[in-house]
Amino acid sequence: MNTTELRQKDVDGLRAEVKELQKAHFGLRMQKATQQLTNTATLRSTRRVIARAKTILAETIVKQGAK
Repeated sequence: MNTTELRQKDVDGLRAEVKELQKAHFGLRMQKATQQLTNTATLRSTRRVIARAKTILAETIVKQGAK
């Protein structure tokens, strides 16, 4: 998910996306713990996408609060 797709979502959509990404990241962590994850780089990328979504969510909340 890139930033343009995230910026098109509203606050509720962004919160849902963050929750979904966190669940996916948890699943990947469990796969790693049980030696089932072959591509460990996905952990890093999902962590970064979560951070990106949280940043855009915070920006959106501030922008709506300033109006």
